[in-house]
Amino acid sequence: MTAVVTGARAAVWAALGTVRDPELDEPLTDLGFVARCEVSDAGHAVVRLRLPTYFCAPNFAFLMVADAYDAVAGVPGLTGLDIRLDDHFASDVINRGVAARRGFVASFDGEAVDELDTLRYDFVRKAVLAGTDRVCRSLGRDPRSLTLGDVPPSPDLDRLRARRRELGLPAEDGDPLLLDPATGTTPADAKRYLAFARLTRTSMEANSGVCRGMLHARYALTSEEEGTG
Repeated sequence: MTAVVTGARAAVWAALGTVRDPELDEPLTDLGFVARCEVSDAGHAVVRLRLPTYFCAPNFAFLMVADAYDAVAGVPGLTGLDIRLDDHFASDVINRGVAARRGFVASFDGEAVDELDTLRYDFVRKAVLAGTDRVCRSLGRDPRSLTLGDVPPSPDLDRLRARRRELGLPAEDGDPLLLDPATGTTPADAKRYLAFARLTRTSMEANSGVCRGMLHARYALTSEEEGTG
């Protein structure tokens, strides 16, 4: 493999690392959802995606494949893209629709009635709640009067800021740490808000563990094979 091809493959892999499972808020590359990632000498990228079960929700799957396509399409120097989801009951429909840039409703003609923007934002709101709990757990002090600038720097804080910005919510140092992602306001009942944030984080992490386990069982992966592409 030439240095150019190696560099292109690394760039495609990095692009895929920016794509998150919408429900779990984790990169596809970390979850092991990228089964194959190659770039030919001519600059043609081939990516194969996989999911923990044959019956994973088609709307989640469509978001994942569409986001992967958009991310890899932004890698400079590529001459072509071949991005597909394998081993899923709706693979053919999803792959054709994403390749043609048709959108979810047009791809599932007669079956889907809405595009997936609302679903995507719902999941980002959950990611904000879970991220808030992660940050608050490490504080050792009452978070109700704190701003983001009062929190020590950490990857969890960076992630929380990023998710808030995705929703158009304030994410600068002077902005409150506790913020309702649905309304953009400080929660009136901080205790209840923090309990819900903890429950959301716990649920997401449990789902992540289940998905990882099912993926390992389905494809007989070793821990070394997960996330290698």
